[in-house]
Amino acid sequence: MSNFKKLAGQTAVYGLSSILGRSINFLMIIVYTEYLSKETMGSFTSIYALIGFLNIVFTYGMETTFFRYSTGKNLDSNRVYNNTQSLLVSTSLILGTGLFLLAPWLAESMDYPGQAYLFRWTALILCFDSILAIPFAKLRLENKALIFAGAKIINILLNVFFNLLLIVGFPYLIANGIITEGFLGYRSDWGVEYILLSNLLANGLIIPFVWWKAGFFRFQLEGTILNPMWAYSFPLLFMGLAGVTNELLSRLLFEYVLPPNFYAGLSAREAGGVFGANFKLAILMNLVIQAFKYAAEPFFFKQSADKNSPVLYAKVMHAFVLFCSTLMIAISVNLYWIGPLFLRKPGYAEGLFIVPILLMGYLLLGVYFNLSIWFKITDQTKYSFWITLIGAVISILVIVSCVPSLGYLGGALSTISCYFAMCVLCYIYGQKYYPIPYKTAKDVTYLILAFGLSYLGFYLETENAALNFLVKNSLVLIFLAMIYGSEKELIHSVLSKNKKI
Repeated sequence: MSNFKKLAGQTAVYGLSSILGRSINFLMIIVYTEYLSKETMGSFTSIYALIGFLNIVFTYGMETTFFRYSTGKNLDSNRVYNNTQSLLVSTSLILGTGLFLLAPWLAESMDYPGQAYLFRWTALILCFDSILAIPFAKLRLENKALIFAGAKIINILLNVFFNLLLIVGFPYLIANGIITEGFLGYRSDWGVEYILLSNLLANGLIIPFVWWKAGFFRFQLEGTILNPMWAYSFPLLFMGLAGVTNELLSRLLFEYVLPPNFYAGLSAREAGGVFGANFKLAILMNLVIQAFKYAAEPFFFKQSADKNSPVLYAKVMHAFVLFCSTLMIAISVNLYWIGPLFLRKPGYAEGLFIVPILLMGYLLLGVYFNLSIWFKITDQTKYSFWITLIGAVISILVIVSCVPSLGYLGGALSTISCYFAMCVLCYIYGQKYYPIPYKTAKDVTYLILAFGLSYLGFYLETENAALNFLVKNSLVLIFLAMIYGSEKELIHSVLSKNKKI
């Protein structure tokens, strides 16, 4: 099996679990928008944006560093695992304790008076996430994709079970007189609390299983291993911070930047809930990016010593662009029925028009991940900091300048503009220090064409429902026909059992 097919196979396994797991989790949007208020959805959006930001602080780039030092530094992989996991457990306890103590201040600062417990639970969620990061990375490194996928799905199923029990089940039992208010401490006025509590319980319960399958670690903190790892990881921390700023800052700041009464009948926090719910629809692209990343990161490091690796990286990028561009069109042209299927309550569909922009933003994030391999395998991670910092600055400037006048559109533009800038910078510097023969002109053409077809299909309408579906989805077929006409050699070589890529 060729290296290309091996990567495709691993991505398929991760993708299947990611799609299955995220699809189950994705269905929770229906539950949240149906049973929780727009204000609660706003709280959910902003608190989980904070969690995404702090998660980078708690793991500080150690997953990528673990791959690098386990594969390319002639070190014993078990020693690297023991040291990395020991370090993360230690720092998680320190950071978690600090966040736990700062919870009252955070509650007041983010306008959640008297709800410090929300941020104490957040601290525990972050601790659990960080001490699971390296065991999950070890499973990926050892090509234990099925175990990795199984653990992720179990975690999601537990999360969904607790969400349904606390948000749907208990209120139903109370309404029918089967149990009374206060049963097991249940409070019907809680909303986002139960989302956090479900996450906390699911993560806590999965820890023993993941540690068992990845291998229990022996506590070791060796300076000879950790000092160079930290030097490699430190720029990745800032890359991660800037990157998550780009991805999450619009959701975190939206309600605070949006002028009062910008949307009639909605408070700023409720509008933030609508924005966050529509952002969730773009997760259909993000889960593909995540599946690809799970498989590609260890794969890229393992192939880095091969003299033909630049050619392989270019072909992987090209195939990635082709697949994700097609996916973007397919989702965008079908938003007219996908959106109402998940966003059932009135008012949420008003933000659907930003979803194609968000899909393109996530696609560019995937392109950036492909491009970023050059500074990871050349140990030039310092460039990651500057590139993502510039992206973060652009994101903040667009949010502050555009959200007050454009609302939802301004928030979406901040995502696509920062990832576009990061891709351009990473490509320019990458070609200077580690040239890779990307099919740049073709890839850019496909991206522009796919984005145009996405919006054409989104706004294209006919009066007949069946004809509407056929006309919209014909754009996907047109794009696929163009790919086939232009990429016959690539398609035939991928499908061939004998030809190696």
